[in-house]
Amino acid sequence: MSRKPARNPRKATQKSLENAALFYLQRYASSAENLRRVLLRRVERSARAHDTDREEGAEFVENIIQRYREAKLLDDGAYAAMRVATLRRRGASARAIRANLMAKGVGSDDIDQALDADTAETPNSELQAACAYARRRRLGPWRSAEQRDERRDRDLAALARQGYSVDVARQVINAETIAELEAELEYQL
Repeated sequence: MSRKPARNPRKATQKSLENAALFYLQRYASSAENLRRVLLRRVERSARAHDTDREEGAEFVENIIQRYREAKLLDDGAYAAMRVATLRRRGASARAIRANLMAKGVGSDDIDQALDADTAETPNSELQAACAYARRRRLGPWRSAEQRDERRDRDLAALARQGYSVDVARQVINAETIAELEAELEYQL
């Protein structure tokens, strides 16, 4: 099997980094720190291939980040709120969301505000997310009746690994039926 020869990376100039940043932001939502990492990787590849100045490239990146923040193209608070909503729908716990956003370089203040806003909007969002995860993985009441008792501890462990508290995990796994869980969610609203 033949492989294509590796392309030489482009030189990291102000214009090329600006184009790369715009293209990246068109395709992906990003935090300022994550965009900085993406652009600095490009600067590093350029420095290795073309012997360009790393410090000059880092200055270009900082200028771009600062301008985009002022123009509101980069807003870590809005990015955090959007990611919290997305990850909650997928069934992520607050701990998992916090870890994900920290890995993307979002500040803890922005994370706290986004999680607090999510909790204020939906007080039982952690239970809803745990139900979404259990539904997707067919845990607890979504498992067949024959397997529920023998898999109970495994189901609790799966929820714990996702960052849910023991109380939330037990509430989901110990529910007899899906309707019981839905009634609990309605009651807590």
